[in-house]
Amino acid sequence: MPPKEESTLMEQEQPKGHHYDATNITVLEGLEAVRKRPAMYIGDIGIRGLHHLVYEVVDNSIDEALAGFCDTIRVIIHHDNSISVADNGRGIPVDLHAKMKRPAIEVVMTTLHAGGKFDADSYKVSGGLHGVGVSVVNALSEWLEVEVARDGKFHQQRYERGKPASELTVIGKVEATHATGGDGTQAPKRPRKATPQGELELLRAGMGSPTGTLVHFLPDAKIFENVDYSYDTLASRLRELAFLNNDVTIGLADERTGKSQTWHYEGGILEFVKHLNTNKTVLHPKPLSFERAEDTTIVEIALQYNDSYAETVLSFVNNINTIEGGTHVVGFRSALTRTLQNYAEREGLTKTLKEGFGGEDVREGLSAVISVKLRDPQFEGQTKTKLGNSEVKGIVERIVGEGLRTYFEENPSIGRKIIDKVVSAARAREAARKARDLARRKSIMDGGSLPGKLADCAWDDPAQCEIFLVEGDSAGGSAKQGRDRRFQAILPLKGKILNVEKARIDKVLSNEEIRTIITALGAGVGASDFDLAKLRYHRVIIMTDADIDGAHIRTLLLTFLYRQMPSLFEKGHIYIAQPPLFLVKKGKEEIWCYNEKERDAGLERLGRKGTHVQRYKGLGEMNPEQLWRTTMDPSTRTLLSVAAADATEADSIFTKLMGEQVEPRRAFIEENATYVKNLDI
Repeated sequence: MPPKEESTLMEQEQPKGHHYDATNITVLEGLEAVRKRPAMYIGDIGIRGLHHLVYEVVDNSIDEALAGFCDTIRVIIHHDNSISVADNGRGIPVDLHAKMKRPAIEVVMTTLHAGGKFDADSYKVSGGLHGVGVSVVNALSEWLEVEVARDGKFHQQRYERGKPASELTVIGKVEATHATGGDGTQAPKRPRKATPQGELELLRAGMGSPTGTLVHFLPDAKIFENVDYSYDTLASRLRELAFLNNDVTIGLADERTGKSQTWHYEGGILEFVKHLNTNKTVLHPKPLSFERAEDTTIVEIALQYNDSYAETVLSFVNNINTIEGGTHVVGFRSALTRTLQNYAEREGLTKTLKEGFGGEDVREGLSAVISVKLRDPQFEGQTKTKLGNSEVKGIVERIVGEGLRTYFEENPSIGRKIIDKVVSAARAREAARKARDLARRKSIMDGGSLPGKLADCAWDDPAQCEIFLVEGDSAGGSAKQGRDRRFQAILPLKGKILNVEKARIDKVLSNEEIRTIITALGAGVGASDFDLAKLRYHRVIIMTDADIDGAHIRTLLLTFLYRQMPSLFEKGHIYIAQPPLFLVKKGKEEIWCYNEKERDAGLERLGRKGTHVQRYKGLGEMNPEQLWRTTMDPSTRTLLSVAAADATEADSIFTKLMGEQVEPRRAFIEENATYVKNLDI
C-alpha cells in the first residue's frame, strides 16, 4: 500500500470528475455486441458488408451441399431490397435444445458460436466454422423470417433486430407436388398465404426435396450506409460458388428489374479457368487439372496459360475466397516454380538465360484456381481471407509437383511452349531490372530528386497527403496555382500513357510518363518490387477532362495502376476527381452542375431568361480558383473511390477493353451503347 502522501498525490492527479470501477463495465447480452460493433463481424458497414450478409446465409446452404444434402439454392432480391435465400437441404433443426431449453433454430439464430459446424458428425467440411454467420445476419437485419420444411411440417419464426418477435410456429404440412428435383424426389407443397414478396413459393419451385430452409431478411438501414443491393455483385459470387461446387444449381432473381440467371457447371473449376481466360489467347486448348484427397483434405487445382502478361490466381478454402492467399497458395507457387525449373533444366531449355528464371516469370500469363476443402481450416479472423494450416502447403506441393511432371511427360510440346513463354518473361524481367537500376543510379546522381514537373506538398505524412495525376500541362498549371500546398501534390501528364495490357514490364518501364508516376508515388512497381509501406500519398486522384480523350487517359491510368500496383485498389488509395460539366450563371449567382439533371434543375431555379449555361470539356477552361472550389477542395469536392471488389470481373473488363482482341470490345460497345450519357463526337 503506498504511503499516505503518495496516495493523496495519486488522488489529486486523477482527472476532474473521473470515476472508474466495476459500475463502468458493460456486458452486452445476446447479439447486442454485433449491433454495437458490426464491422468486427462483417468487415464494414458499407456495400461490402451489406453483401456479406447474403454470403453468410448462402454459405450455410453451400455447407449443406458439401455434406451431400443439398443440390439447389435460390436467391431473390425483392422490391424492398430484402433478400430471400432458399435451399433444399435438411432444414435447420427445430426440436428443443437440451441445454438452452429453446428450439434449436432459435438458438442458431440468436446465439454467437452456435451451429452444427462444430459437430464433426454433422459437417465434415464447412466454411462457417466461427459459428456466427446467420446469427450476425439476424442481428444486423431490421427483421428476419426463417422457414423450415422438416419432419413433414413447415415451421416459421420471425425476428426483429436479432430478437424473437414470435414463437416458432407450425404453419402447415409438407405435401408432395408434381414438381420434381434432379433426383426424382417430389418438391414440398407449401401452404398458400398472402404475401407481397411471394417467398412462400420458393421451396415449391422444383427444389426437389421435402426438406429445406428459407431465410428472408431486410438489412437494417440504421446500421448500413446503403441498403441497395447490386445484382452484379451477388451474381459474381453465386457464379463463383457454382464453379466450385459442380453438383449444385444456383439461381438468382431480381424482382426490381426482372433479371434472373441460373448457374450449373458440370466441369467445376476446369470451366472456371476457361471463364477466366475468356477473350484471351491460350497456349494450350485444355486446362491442366489435378485432384486428390489426403485424409480429410481434398485439393482441386486447374490451370491454363495465356499469352497475356498478367497473373490471375484465385484461391478458395471450403468455398471461401482467400483473397490474401495462405499456405495453399504458397504450396502451389513453390511447386509450380520448382517443377518448371527442373523440367526446363532437364530438357536444356534455359541455355540462353544467364541466371535462370524465378516465380514471377513462371506466373506470367497464368490463370489458375486452387480449391481446398478441409475439416478444420484455420483462418485469420472472421472474414477468412488467409489460410494458416501449415500441413496444407505440403499436400498442395505434392499434388502439383506430381501432376505437372506426369503431364509434361505425356505432353512435351505443351511443356516446351510454356517454358518458352517463361524464358521470354525472364528476359523481359532482366531488361526491366536493368532499367530500374539505371533509373535508380540516375536518381542518386541527381541527389535522389523527384520528377521535375511534380509540384510536391509540404507535409510528409502519407496518410494526410494526396497527389493529383492531371491531364495536360494547362490543367496542371491551374491545379498547381489552385491547390492547398500543405497536403496536395500535382503531377501533370503529357498525352496518353502506354497501354500496359499489351506490353511487358520492360516496355512499360521505358515509357517516360509511367516512370514519372512510379517515381512520384515512391512505392516501386510490379509484384516483386512494389512496397505499399513506401507509398508517399494515400490518396492518388486521377483528374482528367470530361471528354473522350480524358476518359481514355483515365482508363489507361487505371489499367496501369491495376496491373502493376493492384494493392492500391485493395487498400482504397485510388480516386477519380469529379469536375463539373456545367456552370449555370445569372448575374452574380452561380450554380455548378455535375450532370444534365442538375443543369436542368439550375435553369429551373434561376429561370431561363438571362441565364447563361457554360459546358466544360477541359479542366484548363477553369481558372485556378474555380478548379479548387469545384474539384479539389476537400470540403466541397466529390471524389469517386475505385475499388476492385470482384477481381475476376475486373480482370475480365480490363482484358476486354484494353486487350489485343477486337471482337469482344466491339460486342461490349454494342451491348452498352444505350447506356451512354455523354457522347463526344
